[in-house]
Amino acid sequence: MSVEKITRMANDIAKFMESKPHDEGAALLAAHINDFWDPRMRRQLFEILDAGGAGLRPLVIDAAGAIRRPVPAAA
Repeated sequence: MSVEKITRMANDIAKFMESKPHDEGAALLAAHINDFWDPRMRRQLFEILDAGGAGLRPLVIDAAGAIRRPVPAAA
């Protein structure tokens, strides 16, 4: 999946969760990604986050600590 699509998907979830109090929105965003994104998608999200999080909404960055980081892909 492209960086743009992962970014857009994460940001779309964040936009919805921004209607909640900050901590609740971050927790719900992380829970949604943990429940519905496969490890490959979460791996791509962490590649974006590890590179500085360019293009991601602040709530996605704030939720990152609660998102399960998948094991690195086998080389």
